Amino acid sequence: MDKRILPNEVLLEEAGRLLDEGRKVTFTPLGSSMLPFIRGGKDSVTLVKKPSVEVGDMVLVRLPGRYVLHRVIAQEGDRISLMGDGNLAGTETCTRADVMGTVTTILRGKRKVIPGKGRFWRFLKPVRRYILAIYRRLFL
Repeated sequence: MDKRILPNEVLLEEAGRLLDEGRKVTFTPLGSSMLPFIRGGKDSVTLVKKPSVEVGDMVLVRLPGRYVLHRVIAQEGDRISLMGDGNLAGTETCTRADVMGTVTTILRGKRKVIPGKGRFWRFLKPVRRYILAIYRRLFL
């Protein structure tokens, strides 16, 4: 398989088109907003288009001027709230129509990891700051 580096707008727009066709898409996300579960620039994710999303799902969404890969933390009607696992504060809000795909597999080296719903990690939100600080010092 060829490895190509493309600007986010090009890569993720094409990924959205393929997901809409019912195909799986795998790419390597950048950034640290999903630490410790997705290591930006190191891990890859495989996404599929699902008919619905649930609280705890990791989703790729198209927001005005950018794309984010974050976890669903709440839903109310058509509105979805997202937050990165590596973020200590700050959320995004989108609609179901903004969701491009759901992460089904995290590829960490040769290992495939099926993502959970992050219930325990969400429970640890008050102490995430300390856990992430230790993780960054030990593993990054």
